[in-house]
Amino acid sequence: MAIQRPKGTQDLLPGTVEQWQYLEETIRTVCREYGYEEIRTPMFEATELFQRGVGQTTDIVKKEMYTFLDKGDRSMTLRPEMTASVCRAYVENKLYGQPQPVKLYYIGSMFRYERPQSGRFRQFHQFGVEVLGADQAVVDAEVISLVWNLYQRLGLRGLEVHVNSVGCPTCRARHREQLQEFLATRQNALCTDCQERFERNPLRILDCKNPSCQAVTVGAPTTLDTLCEDCGTHFERLKTLLEAAGVVYRVNPRLVRGLDYYTKTAFEVMVEEIGAQSAICGGGRYDRLVEEIGGPPTPGIGFAMGIERVLAALQVQHQLPEEKPKLFGLLIALGEKAQTEGFALTSTLRSQGIPVSMDLLSRSLKSQLKAADRQGARFAFIFGEEELERQVILIRDLKLGEQIEVPLVEAIEEINKKYKRGV
Repeated sequence: MAIQRPKGTQDLLPGTVEQWQYLEETIRTVCREYGYEEIRTPMFEATELFQRGVGQTTDIVKKEMYTFLDKGDRSMTLRPEMTASVCRAYVENKLYGQPQPVKLYYIGSMFRYERPQSGRFRQFHQFGVEVLGADQAVVDAEVISLVWNLYQRLGLRGLEVHVNSVGCPTCRARHREQLQEFLATRQNALCTDCQERFERNPLRILDCKNPSCQAVTVGAPTTLDTLCEDCGTHFERLKTLLEAAGVVYRVNPRLVRGLDYYTKTAFEVMVEEIGAQSAICGGGRYDRLVEEIGGPPTPGIGFAMGIERVLAALQVQHQLPEEKPKLFGLLIALGEKAQTEGFALTSTLRSQGIPVSMDLLSRSLKSQLKAADRQGARFAFIFGEEELERQVILIRDLKLGEQIEVPLVEAIEEINKKYKRGV
């Protein structure tokens, strides 16, 4: 039996990879315009980083991480997310010594041992940004504006940003007390996970997708009910800035981030037409995370966006660009001598940035012309023993069906002219 790819992974083949490249190039363009710089971190980290940075009691750490012992008996984990890794790099490389804030973005693979389903993989890919070293509401607004403008650039329709404030440790404590009091007589109606959350992290109950939990929490106090003056002012300022930037948003009091280090802003971007899991981006402020993993007190905010989910939305909304021809031309050489001359010509054209290829299987003229058509080549550059003897080359326009004969010494100049004219 042939070996197959691991469950929950995918092969990205030619024809699909170009869609990924289009999205990645658009991401990099928008990040450049906003003044964000790319960061790349190791694909595996010390397990302790995610235990401390994501949380010992989260499903990610308890159930979903790919963890292993290396040959030095050290516990390592394939990264399930990037925020903790970026914060570790910020501390380890003393980026806090640079002018603040530090504005970073990443694109990379993540790994979680989940049940594979539509749009959800065990190896998946994320784009995200992290801004470290500033706590003003304008930073939160810029981060949300960046992803909003990215989606506008991509042509996505039916977008809506959901925003909330989860407060700070002071007002979160008041909310926790009120929420537990509200749920005290309703615990038996909660799902098993939420019954465990009641003492450990009751805020997460508001975000549970279980219908019974959603029914139980109707009318429950939200974090907006207990915001302190500072958190309330921050949230009002954020809304004012989003309106100024033309970001379409709505306040969603049930939108939460369950880890203790999350503070103030939480947000998600929703899109129509991709099913029940309509969120294609989620983020929030985490002013205590850097300190949690051993760094100096440092405010931070960021988001993560699933590449696969965004591509699915673009596909459904027919917003992916049509595939462009991969080759400008295919060189067809008939005979060994012509192949040698053609190989030299092809190398020269490639060195000048012209995308050309040549047949490598010594097939017939008819077969090579079919191959040129399959590869989307605009031109075929043809010569055999006869053309070689006369020192000419045939340039056939495969789109118009026209053909000209050019002296071999003028071939490079003529092909360059056509390439620069875009024909």
